[in-house]
This record gives sequence, structure tokens and C-alpha cells, in this order.
Amino acid sequence: MKEYRFRIIIILAAIALSIYLLYPTFLDYQNSKHIQSVVEQKKQEILKQNPQISKSDLEELLTIVEDSIKQSDPSIVENRLKRLKLGLDLQGGMRVVLEVNTAKLLEKLANNPDQVFNSTLAEAKKEAETSEESVVEILARKLQQKGIRLSRYFGNIRQDDAEIIAQLKKDSEDAVTRAMEIIRNRVDQYGVSEPSIQRQGSRRIIVELPGIAKEEEAKQLLQGTALLEFRLVKDPDFTYQIMERIDKALAKVLAAGNDSLLAELSDTTKKADTTAAADTTQKQLTEEEFKQQHPFFSVALLDPQGRSADAFVKEDDRNKILRWLSLPEVKKEIPDNVEFVFSAKPVSTTQDGKKVYFMYLVNRQPELTGGVVTNAVATLDPNSSAPIVNMEMNSEGAVEWARITGANIGKRIAIMLDGKVFSAPVVRGKIPGGRSQIEGMENLDEAKLLEIVLKAGALPAPVDVIEERIVGPSLGEDSVQGGLNSALFGYLAVAIFMIIYYRQSGSIAAGVLILTILFILSVLAGFKATLTLPGIAGIVLTIGMAVDANVLIFERMREELATGKTLKASIDSGFSKAMSAIIDSNITTFFTGIILYQFGTGPVQGFALTLMIGIASTLFSALVISRLIFDYLASKGAKISIG
Repeated sequence: MKEYRFRIIIILAAIALSIYLLYPTFLDYQNSKHIQSVVEQKKQEILKQNPQISKSDLEELLTIVEDSIKQSDPSIVENRLKRLKLGLDLQGGMRVVLEVNTAKLLEKLANNPDQVFNSTLAEAKKEAETSEESVVEILARKLQQKGIRLSRYFGNIRQDDAEIIAQLKKDSEDAVTRAMEIIRNRVDQYGVSEPSIQRQGSRRIIVELPGIAKEEEAKQLLQGTALLEFRLVKDPDFTYQIMERIDKALAKVLAAGNDSLLAELSDTTKKADTTAAADTTQKQLTEEEFKQQHPFFSVALLDPQGRSADAFVKEDDRNKILRWLSLPEVKKEIPDNVEFVFSAKPVSTTQDGKKVYFMYLVNRQPELTGGVVTNAVATLDPNSSAPIVNMEMNSEGAVEWARITGANIGKRIAIMLDGKVFSAPVVRGKIPGGRSQIEGMENLDEAKLLEIVLKAGALPAPVDVIEERIVGPSLGEDSVQGGLNSALFGYLAVAIFMIIYYRQSGSIAAGVLILTILFILSVLAGFKATLTLPGIAGIVLTIGMAVDANVLIFERMREELATGKTLKASIDSGFSKAMSAIIDSNITTFFTGIILYQFGTGPVQGFALTLMIGIASTLFSALVISRLIFDYLASKGAKISIG
């Protein structure tokens, strides 16, 4: 027995470690069943008390119940973190493919972009959608065809086009890398367990969020550029003058026979006397006459009693106004240093339920950006109980913020995020210390989401959703059940064959095979790897490969027994002679797994990972555990049939 002691200790240690690593998974499964039972019971109670409760309110209450259970027992969260992670296909959740908008990045990097640059960039972006070339390469080529050097918009006059192209490509690469890090920070702070964030190609990012419940909120979290800006709102007199000029320009376009403009005005139902522009007329106009003479003011409504020139715009009319503002006849009436922007949230609703937004005229260049924000905290306003986000700035930002507020007392500063105004407070006095706050969120959850985004930082460029896939929890459960069934049936088929063909030796191999599966799962849990549906396929394949090793050993043992050798001698010869073939075949497959993992993505990596772990487990089980069992039985004089 002493000669086997070392091997026994190693095997028992491996089994004990495997059980230890998988025990949190078992506890998490038990906890999940308990929580699900309590939540379902609470759901029935709520529905019984309030049958008319909305779905969103019900989900919010059930979330509170679930969170309270988890907070009451810290071990629940601890076991969840240590458990065997399940992939998106087994747990359900959200898979999003994002693409960094290189065109927007170039637009941001350009110095003094003009109409030629904007039109060329638009052409390059469109061509890049169906071309292997990058937006940078296409833009450079098109500008060169027009005889324009890249130094006109990028870099400096001393740089040649090749240098600038190389720098722009590097900036594009860096933008994707930074976007991945920022998205990872946001996801981590949001609290998603077991996320997967991978790069695909030159500018795409694959994000998998298992178990996510609020898809729209998650998309907002991933896509939000988080470009925080503080811009000055133009004074009412200046704003109204610009609006009047726009109104007159549109009236001329309409008088020139622009039928499409008239058609867009046809759904405007506001009476003429509800706008400030009505006061400028000498007589009461009919609705149609007002639309003809004041097309802009028939859509952008002003409050005659208001102190500001913030226009009220219906939700359906926002895109209409943006189209009008892009008309050449209108653009020349608007100074280059200002632009119209909308509020992030509706300020009211019409009688027919349409949302109404504010439209502001603000400076195009921000006074300060969110790069100076060091901390953000979502909370409730102690006076109004409205959700707010308090911000703190670094020393440089604090000095600049004090200067800006001190120089603009009595004026309004728009606090903008991703081009939309959250609030536009009047500066009452100089604000030292670099503190400010954002208002305008509907609830505390939205404020917390904004807090996360601000803390994680702004994306270097906008990201577009290229592909989106939602896997429901029930579908995930079906995948788990299907995967388990396939593994179970595969094991039973192999075990039955081995027992029938190799008798007692086959029974030993079937028993050791269970330990092989245990080792695979424990390694996945220990290294916090994720088990996916292709990973289960890798386990099923491992079952077959493990049996292959045993078949080689048993056939060698048969050959040795046929020559008249003793059982112990046959075991020694069988294992030693089969070892080279077993190791060669498994190492070859292992290298294949490395290549698949290195160059594959998503499902391919999941398959490759379990395959490699399975190969290592197979070698240990076949060459160490099986050998120990055979040696021990042979030393005791037991008869072992090999078919």
C-alpha cells in the first residue's frame, strides 16, 4: 500500500479540490430555487391585492424583494461570484455587437471642418459600408483626388499625408481599445455578473450580458457616449432674432413653391395666436395663413409671457425642425458659433398625449467638458425629492468652473449630455469648489445609470449597434437541459459499450470517466471560466476521447495477456506501450484547441477551452487514476476481465 500512497494522496487531493470548487455552484443553485420560490409567492400576493398593477411596477417590486433576500444573507452573493459561470446561451441575456463610429471620430479630430470635408466624409462613410478599406483610407483617397492635403484638416502643415494617415489609423485603433475599457468599466459598475467583452475585427466590440433584465437600459449604458458639456445659452433677444430670420427664410422657400415644406406643416394644429410671432401681425391670421407666413413659429412655439426664448416643440416635430435647419437657405441665417438643441426629457404633454420638448439656442463650443469630472453621485434633491446627480471636478476644472460662473452671472448655462440638455439653470453667482449637479431624470434608477456613465468616462467616439440578440431565460434553461441530456446520453452510451465489450475493465473506465467530468467542471469554476453550449459539446467530445485512451490501453493489455504474461506484467506493458500513442494524439488535439482559442471568438473559444481542459483531465484520469486502480487490484490478486 505504501507504494501507492503518493498517487492516492494526489488523486484524493484533486477530488477534494474539485468538490470544494464546485460546492458554491451547488449552494447557488439551492439559493436560486429558494429566491425564485419566494419571489413567485410574493408575486401572487401582489397580484391578489392589486390585480391592476402595471407590469413595470410589478417587476420593480419583485426586484426589491429579490434584492432584500440577497442583502439579508451575504453568502448568497458570495456563492454567486464563486459558482461555475454560465454563458449567454445557457443563462439567457443580451448579446450586442457594437461598432465604433470612425466617421464621427474623424469629425471630432478635424481642425476647422468645412462643407467640403463634411461632404467628403459622408461619401467615405457610405463607401466604407461595402468596402474592405477603412474610413480613414477612403477619406484620404477622396481628399487627395480633390487635390486637398490632409494637413488642411489634421495634424500640421509640416506633416505629409502618409504620416497623418498612420496617425489617424492609430487614433482609430486607440478609440476601439478605449471604448472597450470604458464599456467594461460601465458594465462592472452596473453590476452585471459574468459579462463577456471581446474585440472583433478592427472596430467592432462584442458584448454579452448574461441574465440582464432591462435590455433598453443596457443598450443606453453601452451606447451612451457620455459627452458631458457645459454650454452658454444665448440670451432671449438674440435667440428670437435668429428664429425670426429662420422663419422668414422658410417663408420664402415656401413661397417659392416648396410643396414638401407645406406638406410637413399640414399636421401642425396650433393656432396662430398662441405664438409670440402672432403679436407681430396687424390682423388675426387664420391657421393656414399663419403656416404660410410663419412656418417656423407654427412648429416652434413660444410662450408670449415667458422670459426666455426656449421654444416648445412636439416630439413628432423635432426631426422636421432639424431638416429645416439643414436647408442651405436656413443655414446661412444661423451664425456658425451657435446651434439649436433639444431637452433630454419632455417638459409637458399635449391634450392628445404628445410629448413636448424645449428647444434651446446654445454656443456650439462648450465652456467646459466632462473630462474634469472626478466623481458623480446619484441622490434625491432634499428640497424637491427629485432625482439629481451631484458632480465633483478636479482642481483644474474647479478653477475653470469658478471663472465661467463668475463671468456669466445672470446668464444660463446648459448642462448637456450627448448633445441633449438636461438642465439650463441661471447662474446666480460664482461657484467655487468645482461642484455642480444635473437635473431632469425621471427616477433614481436613471440618475444612477447617469452616475455610472459619468464615472466610467466618455467614449472617444459614438458606437452603433450592428447586431442585437436577446436570449430569454426559458430558452437558456432549455439549452442547459438539452446540453445536460446530450452529455448524459453520451456518457451512458459510452459506458454501456465499454462495460459490454471490456467487462470489469470497462466498468473501471466508466467510473473514472465521471471523475474526468468532475475535474473539467471544477477547473472551469476555479479559473472563473464560462461554460457555454459549445463548451458542453467539448465535454461530450472529451468523453469520447477519454474512452479512446482506455481502448488503447485495454487492447495493449489484451495483446500482452495473449502472449502468456501475468496480469500485473500485462498492465505494466499495456500502459507503457499505449502511453506514447495516447500522449501524441492528445497533444496534437491540445495544440488544435490552442489555435481555436487564439483565433476563434465566442462559441469557438468556449468549445476550445473545455476541449483543452478535457484533454488534461483525460490524461490524468487514464494514466494516473485508472493505472492506480488496476495496480491495486492486481496486487491483491483480483481477476480483472478485459473482454
